[in-house]
Amino acid sequence: MSMRGRLILVWLFLALGGLQSWAAAPSAVLRLDSAAGEFHPEGAATVHRQTTLPYAWDYWRAGTQGSAQFEISFPLNQLYPDVPYGLYIPRLGNAYEIKLNGMLLQRRGAMDRAGGADFAQQPRHILVPPDLLTHANVLQVRIRTDAGRRGGLSELYIGPETETTKMYLRAYHLRVTGSVFVAGFSLFVGLMALILWFTQIDTSVSAKTRRDPLYLFAGLAEVCWSTRVGDVLIESPPLPWPQWGVVPVVAMAIWTFCMSQFCMHAASWSNQRGAVLLTRWIGLLAWLSGPLAYIALAYQRPLVLTLWYALELASFVVFGALFVARSMRRAQWSSRWIGFAMLLNIAVGAHDFYAFRIDPSYPDNSWMRYSPTVFGLALGYFVVTRFRAASAQSRDLLANLAARVAERELALQESYVRVEALAREQARSLERASILRDMHDGVGSHISSAIRQVQSGVAQPDQLLQTLRDSLDQLKLTVDSMHLPAGDVVALLANLRYRLGPRLESSGITLHWDVDLLPPLERLDAQAMRQLQFIVLEVFSNTLQHSMADILSITVKAQGSGLRLCMTDNGKGFDIQEPWHKGLTGLQERACAIGAQLSIASIPGQTAVTLDLER
Repeated sequence: MSMRGRLILVWLFLALGGLQSWAAAPSAVLRLDSAAGEFHPEGAATVHRQTTLPYAWDYWRAGTQGSAQFEISFPLNQLYPDVPYGLYIPRLGNAYEIKLNGMLLQRRGAMDRAGGADFAQQPRHILVPPDLLTHANVLQVRIRTDAGRRGGLSELYIGPETETTKMYLRAYHLRVTGSVFVAGFSLFVGLMALILWFTQIDTSVSAKTRRDPLYLFAGLAEVCWSTRVGDVLIESPPLPWPQWGVVPVVAMAIWTFCMSQFCMHAASWSNQRGAVLLTRWIGLLAWLSGPLAYIALAYQRPLVLTLWYALELASFVVFGALFVARSMRRAQWSSRWIGFAMLLNIAVGAHDFYAFRIDPSYPDNSWMRYSPTVFGLALGYFVVTRFRAASAQSRDLLANLAARVAERELALQESYVRVEALAREQARSLERASILRDMHDGVGSHISSAIRQVQSGVAQPDQLLQTLRDSLDQLKLTVDSMHLPAGDVVALLANLRYRLGPRLESSGITLHWDVDLLPPLERLDAQAMRQLQFIVLEVFSNTLQHSMADILSITVKAQGSGLRLCMTDNGKGFDIQEPWHKGLTGLQERACAIGAQLSIASIPGQTAVTLDLER
């Protein structure tokens, strides 16, 4: 054997030796394990015999309830009047009464009524007054037991109170404090698993999303085990016996079924044929647990419950062997950890089945009370493993999503650049088209008129010259409009005055200029400015050609949030009721195009064209 193996064996022997010395009674404490028994089974004759403790009622009087009285004689060679003594009893009951040398030390429960409180769940420690002890002592212990409730009497320990208290506290912490810890831990893990089941979504199913059943089965199993373990803490149950006896059996059955389902889902084994058959069989046993437990306890047929426990154990052995064989082939440590927990629980369950259902001894504590805690730790490890995998997957998804978003943003930015370039190109095209249309309507129209005049052969040179001048002015103003600031009406009028002022003077028309310096109208873009320019140009042309006026007044004043442009001459005027010619109709259309209000008034000696522009 290697040195490492020898060290392990030495450590095991030392650990077992320490455990044995920890559990052994101190030398100053007497162990009482021989008694004269008087047994009163219900419906049967009284039996008197010498018995060796511990005494398990359910083993020797299976299927019956009744009472028993034990008389234990023990001597004390030395008496210490000033030293308090203690009596430590690992297990007795269900109800009991204890007397020492004829004096009552303690009574718990109803001795004449079955199915009440159960005081066999916890160890007992009784303080013994020193003056009660003599050199020859008789301890009388009377118990009342219910069928199937694990009543009886263990060996007793009497000695100095300090020593018996230590023994009692060790047993109490192991059985009661440990049960409190296990019940609390199982309840906490179960509630956390149920919360995870309610909040987490199983995304492994592509057809539809659903909650992950793994957490549901784990949560129900842990809550049921908390109920099973918590039974030791309840001496006065809320239900009478045997109804209350069914509760821990059903809780264990549900735990077995749910834990098997948890293992199957953890190993991705739930859809295979063998797993389905095992699920149905274990589910059937769980469904039968309530009726069979009630039959066994109410009709005093303990063999029924023993057979049910045997089937549960055998089923779990088969299931555990298959699961462990499958988990060992998998590389996931979570499945192996669950397999280890299953093996541990099977071994502990087999021990408890033998100790409590077959062996005639009277054990005071169940090992399996603590072993399912390993399943809770396995669940925690499994959840952490899943959470880490989900976090890694989420990080990958977020990284991929960020990369895709960056690609989309780049593509969108490029698209915006293209759209902006297209918009600028479209604006330039529209502007060119507008300029060409204005040139066609203005310059082109004047040149066409000049051509017709030449072709007619009757046009006077002055008329032809006037038409060509109008065409040239139109061309210059069209070019000027390309450089006008948007919305600057004053600059537009000043440009018209610069271009047309000489012609007005040469035609004998005096221009009166009354224009205030006003801020630009921001809503008038380049197109609107050209429309306004053509309106003013049309008015100038009508004054030059038709009005026979010698004064033209231009007035621009602020009005409200906008301005008013008024152009007035002192010519012959015209009848505004008659149908408007093309020039006046064009004025109205252009005014509507820029959102302006146009009004024309004319009488002999005064013609006024007013344009109201709002911001």
